[in-house]
Amino acid sequence: MTEASSALTKVTVNLIPRGVDALERACARTRDTKTDTINRAIVVHALVLELVERGGGHLTVRHPNGSIERVHLL
Repeated sequence: MTEASSALTKVTVNLIPRGVDALERACARTRDTKTDTINRAIVVHALVLELVERGGGHLTVRHPNGSIERVHLL
């Protein structure tokens, strides 16, 4: 980790009601703080974008029961 990447950056975020609900559900489920949950969400979002690019514009999810679901992100 470089010195620049180890520094904290404070941001202000205006969430729509759907985002507030999702944040509250995620925090309740994981018992993480809002800050930790938002940080994780940003990392996951970047990963999903990378996987979508590699997958030709979609993700394929393979469920334990063997079913396959293709997810397209707009």
